[in-house]
Order: sequence, then structure tokens, then C-alpha cells
Amino acid sequence: MSELRFENVTITFGSGRKRMTAADNVNLVVPSGKVVGLVGESGSGKSTLARAAVGLNPLSAGAITFDGKPLQHNAAGRRDQPLQMVFQDPYSSLDPRMRIGDSIAEALPRGMFRDRASRAAELERLLAQVGLGTERIRSYPSQLSGGQRQRVALARALAARPEVVIADEITSALDVSVQGTVLNLVRDLQRELQLSMLFISHDLSVVRYVSDYVAVMYLGQIIETGPAEDIYNNPQHPYTQELLAAAPDLDSPHLAGERTVDVEPADPHHPPSGCRYHPRCPIGPAVFPERTVCMTLTPTSDGTPNNAACHFAGELVPSADPVS
Repeated sequence: MSELRFENVTITFGSGRKRMTAADNVNLVVPSGKVVGLVGESGSGKSTLARAAVGLNPLSAGAITFDGKPLQHNAAGRRDQPLQMVFQDPYSSLDPRMRIGDSIAEALPRGMFRDRASRAAELERLLAQVGLGTERIRSYPSQLSGGQRQRVALARALAARPEVVIADEITSALDVSVQGTVLNLVRDLQRELQLSMLFISHDLSVVRYVSDYVAVMYLGQIIETGPAEDIYNNPQHPYTQELLAAAPDLDSPHLAGERTVDVEPADPHHPPSGCRYHPRCPIGPAVFPERTVCMTLTPTSDGTPNNAACHFAGELVPSADPVS
């Protein structure tokens, strides 16, 4: 097993009036050998959650567990952690002063490759696994393209022999022409190695391509989760519908007539009471004033389709004219 679980995770930054809750009582499971796509707009808390899993953001409450045991993060920098992360920007995630081979070798488990020959063979294997030739071992990051650097970042993560990989917006900094090849590589590696993976992106078409399950995040909270096909074919939360409607290359039969309320997203430092989405919601009090429950009571996902945290998850087809 290699299950990653977030249990009632809360992460806050600052104090007093500047205090911000970036993740609020988050519960999320990445099943063994599966890919969970985590989607949401910028500022929703996706990367904050990912960085907490690898020990870069401290928890204010809750726990993150691996196979039922709390993850231990060693300040001395253990290389045998079961979880590794690939960051968004390949230009800054690699040390520009280190050759590619040294950068990958730095992540190898201590004591596993004691002699130079076995170490060199492992480096060649890892480079081949991500589609790079051995001639890149002595290259510096500045001598590689963006796509090649992200492949190196993947090789570096795999060098530690992880059971769980967190991929944080790993294609967003790449040219469109190379995004597809990197996604194919990620999908093939996940299947070949049977990795559990948390794949973070704001691009729903990307998430649909690689994910078995999808979780939707808004203002620090998970508002809908389920199998990928259920989320795409039958979205239950109005925010999920908005995200799908904004992706023109995704075809969902449940988006016809969907509306959005033309207001700015809420300030994450001061989220709305009740349902955090209610000021923008096309089926909430901004359109139907009698639905005051949305402003006063935080919705739960218990018993709703796709675990959608919405008071009116079963009434998602608007009947009034669109709001301009």
C-alpha cells in the first residue's frame, strides 16, 4: 500500500488581522497506485497543501499520513522519504551550479550505490526512464530546454524511490508544444511504477487526461470529489460547473444554460461566512435571495452526489435568465 491521506488539515499564515487560513479542515485521500487531480483557481490552496505534505508548510491542525502513519520530515534531509515532489518551475527547482548528473545523484538513497560504477549505471537508468540521453549527465540546467529540465526534475524525484509523487503544476511553465510529451511521460511513469500521485493543476483538460479521481478546491476547502468521469460528466457543485464551462475543449452535457455571477473572487484573508462560494454562485442568494442558508451555514458534503459541499447540490440547473 502507498496511500496518502490528509485528515482535517488546516494551514494558516500570519497572525492577528493579517492571519490567513490557506487550507481549512481539508480531508483528501490519494489511494494506492491511483492519480488524484486537485484543481482550483489560483489562491485556492492547492500548492499550500502540497508543500505541507513534503514538510515545507507546517500544519496548524490535523495530520498527513502515509499508510496510516504520520509522515516524518527529517530536518537533516533524509533521502528515503516515501513521498517526493516535482515543483512547478523547472527553471528554479534545479541548482544552476550543479551538473545534471550531480543533481540527480544527490537524491539517491544513501548507502544504496556505494561504488562509482553502480552509481553511474543508476544515473543512466533514471535519465533513460525520463527520455534523456546519458550525454546530459555533465550538462548544466542552463543548457537544457524547459521540457528537458522538467524531465530532470522528474528523474530527481524518482531517484529517491518514492511511493507517492506530488506534481505541482508541472506543465504550466512549459511551452504548449512540449506539455503533451511531458504529460505522456508522467502518465506512463505512474502506470509503470504503480505510483500514487497527487497531480495539481488549474487546467481541467490536463487533469482529466491523467487522473483517476478529481478533487475541486475553492478558498482553502475541498468542495467536490469523485471519480474523474463522474466529475466531468455529472458535476454537482456550481463552482465545478463554472470551471468546466470555462474550459472550451471539455464537453459536458450538464453545462447548458449555466450562469455565473459577475463578481470578483472573495479575499482569502476574509472569506465569506456560510458557503464561501455564495457571492459568485449562480444558484445562491445573489440570484435567489430566499436562499439565505448559503450565507449563514457552511455546507457539508455528507450524503451528496460527488461529496459536493453545496446546500442545493441536487438543483444545479438554473431556471431563471442568466445574470449579466
